[in-house]
Amino acid sequence: MRAWFWTLLLAAVAVAVAVVLRAHPGNVLLLVSPYRIEVSLTLAVLLLIGLFVAIYVGLRVLAWLVSIPERMRAWRGRRAQARDHELLERGWIGLLEGRYAHAEKDLTKLLEQTKARNRRVLAALSAARAAQGLGEFVRRDIMLDRAREYAGTDAGLSEAVATVTADLLLEQGHPERALEVLAPLQDGGARHLHTLRLQLRAERALGNHERVFPLARGLLRRGALDRDEALRIIDVAGAARLRAGIEGEGWRVVWKDLKAEERLLPEIALAGAAAFESAGEADEAARTLEAAIAHRFDHRLVAAYSRGEAAQVPRRLERAEKWLHQRPTDPEVLSALGMLCLTGQLWGQAERYLLRSVERRPDARTHALLGSLYDRLDRQGDAVRHWRLATAASMALPVLATDGALPAADTHADPSRVDPESGFLSDAAEAPGPVNVHPHDPIPLDAPAADYVLDPDARLQTETPGADLATPAIRPAEAPVDIEDYFDSAPIPIAGMDADDAVPASGTSTTPAKQGTADPATRPGSDEPRRGKS
Repeated sequence: MRAWFWTLLLAAVAVAVAVVLRAHPGNVLLLVSPYRIEVSLTLAVLLLIGLFVAIYVGLRVLAWLVSIPERMRAWRGRRAQARDHELLERGWIGLLEGRYAHAEKDLTKLLEQTKARNRRVLAALSAARAAQGLGEFVRRDIMLDRAREYAGTDAGLSEAVATVTADLLLEQGHPERALEVLAPLQDGGARHLHTLRLQLRAERALGNHERVFPLARGLLRRGALDRDEALRIIDVAGAARLRAGIEGEGWRVVWKDLKAEERLLPEIALAGAAAFESAGEADEAARTLEAAIAHRFDHRLVAAYSRGEAAQVPRRLERAEKWLHQRPTDPEVLSALGMLCLTGQLWGQAERYLLRSVERRPDARTHALLGSLYDRLDRQGDAVRHWRLATAASMALPVLATDGALPAADTHADPSRVDPESGFLSDAAEAPGPVNVHPHDPIPLDAPAADYVLDPDARLQTETPGADLATPAIRPAEAPVDIEDYFDSAPIPIAGMDADDAVPASGTSTTPAKQGTADPATRPGSDEPRRGKS
């Protein structure tokens, strides 16, 4: 548009000059001693225009020639900037894709070749983040130090370096060092939202609830934090502050500082009710819990509401019955009503509410309350049963089968004692006195499995009523057994045994001839091989 305007303007001037020259013809006389030059007015005007154009073009050409070095420097700078941007883009793409090794390589190359301070700081910080992803914390610290060196006294770059350093330290799990890095920014008055978020993360990691509470409040007010997340943080921090001051009167200052909507949060309401209970203000504790439950029904609040003094039972029982009308099948409300009735010694109502609750959800708390109720009513069997069920519901208990034992071993051929001179002896004269043997009862095949915790008397179910112990049995006299015969008990293959060497069937005893005196031919040193004893 601008070019068209100047073209039309020049055309109009040219037409106007032509009209004037046509209407006023004349000559132009130039006297340059010893020359006399006379030309027409039209030619003179054309010569002047041509001279102006020539001078203008000459000056532009001269300026272009003079600016060649500057333009070359600018071209080289643009080419270097394009290379830097390419490396920076590749490095950041690798960083976002998780290819930290390639990203660190490109960013380190950019750091070495670029001349711009901003790009050096950016490359060093990006390389530090890539090294953090690789777990190379030493290289990360080196890159952060270089970034801090390149930033110098520039306030913006120094703030960027501190922010990235704090973020990386928080990811590594060093909130103390992160707060040390953020401290100069706080002292300098920097209140950027990202800096406040990092400070909130560090304070939460350290459990500094006195600092977490105002930070979460401020971020919520400025809309820099999700509302639900901010309320959760405020809930936990506010409750911790109340519990910290519950020993003295400091919790009252904290409670007055809370907003109305903050007092309705579950953790804060629980801590506030506990503080009022400790101060002897049970009515205020009940009102606090009632307001929080009316705002949002929480089972933890209902359970805390059911733990009241006997004097509070009528009021709390009336309110809990209203909740039961709204939630007739809620086991938490039924359990709370049962506990309130227990506290008020309303045994029949307590049993009814607790049984209804345990029908819908058999949890450990309800079983324990039933056990306590039946214990108070001297119904020990029911009390023990519910206490066992409470134990089973609170932990995973193993289920064991019926007790069993292996059958008694055949010890007829075992040596009775050791004689230091003659070795192992089993002669009746030298054997010790009779030994009472108590064989185990046989295990029935259809014995049911029993849980040793839930039903400890299940073992009695498998015992035969009226079964007496076996009568004491006297060990029969046995001939001395040679030590070599006793320990030489390697199994003999069936295929290689003769009819005389056949192993006796189970339940049959060895004949005295084989168990008695040892043949000298079978002793060590004899050419006849010994037979093993199974």
